[in-house]
Amino acid sequence: MEETLPNSARLFRVLFYWRDMMKAWVHHETGTPDVLGLVDRPQPRPARGEVLVRNRAVGLNPVDWKFISWGHAAWKWPHIPGVDGAGEIVELGEGIAHLRLGARVAYHNDLPRPGSFAEYTVIPARAAIPLPDALSFEAAAALPCPGLTAIQAIEKSPLWPGAHVLLTGASGAVGGALLQLARSRGWIVHAVCSAAQSARVLRLGAATVLDYHQDDWREIAAKRAANQPLNAIFDMVSGEHAASLAPLLTANGHLVCIQDRQEKTPLPPFTTTISLHEVGLNAMHAHADDAQWSRLVGAGAAMASDIVSGRFDPQIIDVESFDRLPVALARLEHGPNPGNRVVVL
Repeated sequence: MEETLPNSARLFRVLFYWRDMMKAWVHHETGTPDVLGLVDRPQPRPARGEVLVRNRAVGLNPVDWKFISWGHAAWKWPHIPGVDGAGEIVELGEGIAHLRLGARVAYHNDLPRPGSFAEYTVIPARAAIPLPDALSFEAAAALPCPGLTAIQAIEKSPLWPGAHVLLTGASGAVGGALLQLARSRGWIVHAVCSAAQSARVLRLGAATVLDYHQDDWREIAAKRAANQPLNAIFDMVSGEHAASLAPLLTANGHLVCIQDRQEKTPLPPFTTTISLHEVGLNAMHAHADDAQWSRLVGAGAAMASDIVSGRFDPQIIDVESFDRLPVALARLEHGPNPGNRVVVL
């Protein structure tokens, strides 16, 4: 049958096929980033409450390589990973009134869904962060996961200008974003990071820096806390690590775990009566309502505007081409990562 079609009809069929196809990085099994393969996949279509984004840049995050290694029970194989991206809306699902075709947006997509490692991605419309025209897609793609996580973390602690806080992992993507947000609120930040990153962390606004490679950094932090009480601790390491720092907090302080949670209270009852907080950005997709998403997206949009005005540093350390995405992801896995890694299409 194909041979009997005129050349124009065959050409139309080819063009129609490629119009509805896209390049995507997929994997059929768990493993390291080299299990990813670049293939042709059908373009997805948005359902009600969703939009289709043509990706111009993709933000890489530790959660990407971790879940490529671990897998997820909700995934359908082959799976397209990636949670962060930025681009233009090219198709609207039903019921979308607050967004328009061609709008420039960034997004954090739900982890179980097909992700951002593709030319096109369907996202929930409520997760679309509007972008100023002057903001590059590279900078925008570095914003969602680190920036929104930092926003969630900082909102756990209702502190005042002049409050003292301790921040571990201050040189990383989330830590650097949180540090900048804390300084914008007038908090005094005592950062913990490697000595190699201390100068950059001080430029971002830290008041003091401790090198976590130094054996006695905890003792130094404890002596300082005895003289200057800490109102909050933001920990990027683990629940166990955060619990070990809890004694440094003053009465009614806040212990915020970003990499883990506290399964049990780390201090005796009726002592400093600290508040325990966990942070989980992806949990917003399943458990947050539209009003919560609206506030989070609004905060993300404000952060995007602050990048343009120079009030917020997106901390981009690596920009790679889309065809080398697994290479960039491997660099992220092995570190160090004093900032964000981005892939451009």
